[in-house]
Amino acid sequence: MSDQFATIVVGHDGSDGASEALDVALGLAAALDAPVTIVRSWSIDTAPRTPEYEFGYVSSFDEISAAVRAELQADTRASVEAHPSISVDYQAALGQPAEVLIGVAADARMLVVGSRGRGGFRSLLLGSVSEQCVRHASCPVLVVRPRPDH
Repeated sequence: MSDQFATIVVGHDGSDGASEALDVALGLAAALDAPVTIVRSWSIDTAPRTPEYEFGYVSSFDEISAAVRAELQADTRASVEAHPSISVDYQAALGQPAEVLIGVAADARMLVVGSRGRGGFRSLLLGSVSEQCVRHASCPVLVVRPRPDH
């Protein structure tokens, strides 16, 4: 099995549910000796300001992706540092979350997502992103539910 097919992909949008999904993915990766790719999608509406930002300046897609990737690394640092033996890659991609995750995980061993992220409708059993991933991903999908103590 090549490394590409051994990778566990996990979506992380900065929510508590995504952090729980990341912890589960890292635990599985440790048990399976598998690398992990942590993914965050972004849109023009959700993009952070880049270090180059000033009024009237329009950041490039590469600058925004770098800023999203840096934010992703900062948001996941504690969890990743708790698993120093795991190889971790970070990806930031412009697009709708489910589409980005499904694309990145096309050849993965598994895709791990939280059951609810930053979207609304807290009463839904599954969030729209996790539901789309379950329906359309070409690899197995693990949906991590919130722990009762959270």
